[in-house]
Amino acid sequence: MNQRIRLAWPIWVLAGVVLCGVLLRLFVLQPYIIPSSSMEPTLKPEDRILVNRWAYRFGAPTRGDVVVFAYPKDPTRTFVKRVVAVEGENVELKGNQVYVNGQLIQEPYLKPGDYPPFEPETVPQENIFVLGDNRKESGDSREWGVLPRNYIIGKAWLIYRPLDRFKLLW
Repeated sequence: MNQRIRLAWPIWVLAGVVLCGVLLRLFVLQPYIIPSSSMEPTLKPEDRILVNRWAYRFGAPTRGDVVVFAYPKDPTRTFVKRVVAVEGENVELKGNQVYVNGQLIQEPYLKPGDYPPFEPETVPQENIFVLGDNRKESGDSREWGVLPRNYIIGKAWLIYRPLDRFKLLW
């Protein structure tokens, strides 16, 4: 009887580890592959990221967060962009810079380039305004409007591949 117990416990430990991994993958962390250059230099095409699906269960997105969401015009597709304004804030783009509530926001992650101005808009309740870091190559809130918060899948958390780009995305 003792021999059976000694042989069985590694199987239970392995089953527990596998179960935890499956639950994490199904409900908390989800992998994505970046398909385009719209978030360069932060995220490059073919980067693989992990997305925290629970990040906004108990809180709201904040300016600077990188989020993965269902594309409002075709919810079967997913996009990744950066939050630049949240509900109640007024956002405007002029002179290749973003102003929120009349204040210039610092964007050290931004890929340099020219992009057209965007007239002031107040973000409605339960919505956010998102832009790609590579503004010249990004389809974002300037094109299709504000993003309803219920379209958000999660917060980009980690680049895990390629290994030379491994880093946290806080």
